[in-house]
Amino acid sequence: MQYHAFLIKYAEIGIKGKNRNHFEEALVQQIRLALKRCEGKFAVDRTSGRVFIYCEAEYDYDEVVDALQHVFGIVGICPMVILQRVPVPELLKEAAKFFGGEYPDRNVTFKVHTRRLDKNYPMESMEINAEIGEEILNDYPEAKVDVHEPEVLLNVEIRERIYLYSHVIPGPGGLPLGVSGKAMLLLSGGIDSPVAGYMCAKRGLRLDATYFNAPPYTSERALQKVIDLARIISRYTGPIYLHNINFTKIQLYIYDRCPHDELTIIMRRYMMRIAELIARHSECEALITGESIGQVASQTTRSLAVTNEVCAMPVFRPLIAFDKEDIITISRKIEAFDTSIEPYEDCCTIFVAKHPVTRPNAGVIRKHEHNLDEKIDGMVLEALKTDEILFVDPDGSHVIKHREDEKEDIAQMDEIHLENSPERSAFGGRDMEL
Repeated sequence: MQYHAFLIKYAEIGIKGKNRNHFEEALVQQIRLALKRCEGKFAVDRTSGRVFIYCEAEYDYDEVVDALQHVFGIVGICPMVILQRVPVPELLKEAAKFFGGEYPDRNVTFKVHTRRLDKNYPMESMEINAEIGEEILNDYPEAKVDVHEPEVLLNVEIRERIYLYSHVIPGPGGLPLGVSGKAMLLLSGGIDSPVAGYMCAKRGLRLDATYFNAPPYTSERALQKVIDLARIISRYTGPIYLHNINFTKIQLYIYDRCPHDELTIIMRRYMMRIAELIARHSECEALITGESIGQVASQTTRSLAVTNEVCAMPVFRPLIAFDKEDIITISRKIEAFDTSIEPYEDCCTIFVAKHPVTRPNAGVIRKHEHNLDEKIDGMVLEALKTDEILFVDPDGSHVIKHREDEKEDIAQMDEIHLENSPERSAFGGRDMEL
């Protein structure tokens, strides 16, 4: 069957009160962007609490549905047939024909539900329901009416034209992208962080991402794996700017000067500091990590508190109460799992202590960070200058290096921030707080 349009259903947006218009417009914008990647010509219209997509030329049905299933805010996609404002006898025949086309095995229970927004139409909703039901039973006697728990619900909307639909294809739910601001995802090559990014994007956050590379201890294939994960996420979020930071010198310096049971915590603190500096210049309002309580030593309650100490930005951890199976289920759902388990290590798995501290003391950690002296500040600025900013597109067609001068601007502005800040407790616990 060739459908003329799609009705888009949303849920949470409908209870946004005075802000509902803003959320609906954001949803319409994301739908338009998604449809640009599809062949065909489409018009998206918002009216009377409904969002319609009109298909104005031939299109690939499966391609369109797949694109819409990656748009946050959509809970249901309803393929529709549109009739002109026909007389009642013709409506009855067309509705029965539509039912038969939608359900070749007509041995189902059904109910007809009519919304008559055009009050001039010469029959009321309840009468239309009864008449269409009778027409269906005459044409397909194997079908049965069940007004309480029907297997099939045939919807009829009478407006300036008449809309018929029945199937509801599930969408991803959530809120439209961008309505909640923008955040920086700390993206590794594992299972957790892509899922964390997906979940925050589902709540309306746009994403940029930061990846910490450690050549020669990590390979180019490890970086490609992270790019592939960013591309998978970008199917839901749109293009992502991925910041690739060389973290090797900082890791080696911490390894040489700090207790080895604290390596993971101290390295993690510096990753958070650097990610926050990049996030500020990317106009992000929060950081996102894939941590969950108790999964590894650096993710105990105490460890997370010590890590949080270096950040002024909010740190979102959407997986905090999930177990690994919960996370894997979502990873498979968004088709990231097979990429995440590719055997290419990231910098977080290279320098791991045999017996990492699980109940770190913040004061002790700050004291040991003093061992890094002021040289670590220069290493942070140097790491920022290594930032390779990659533009990862959802269609996978290209990865573009960003402007080189912007990397210099970021590093220079952060150097000014370091020098002028009245408090620097975040860097080595001396006298800076971001």
